[in-house]
Amino acid sequence: MKTVSVLEAKTHLSRLLQRVAAGEEIVIARRDRPIARLVPMADRPAFSPGQFVGRIRISDDFDDPLSDDLLDAFEGRA
Repeated sequence: MKTVSVLEAKTHLSRLLQRVAAGEEIVIARRDRPIARLVPMADRPAFSPGQFVGRIRISDDFDDPLSDDLLDAFEGRA
């Protein structure tokens, strides 16, 4: 793992990002004290619209006002 100064990171950010994209981790330090770490992003599965159709149900009364008892409980007046 390579450690670079803040100044070096600012000056050579594009070059450092290329190294990170290749799998390397880079620590950015201020006065020899690590303050940040550049790491490759983990691959995330792509979101596809409609992937939850039929798997989620929203009740018809979803946006109805809460009962007084429940509202009092949420507001700490129970």
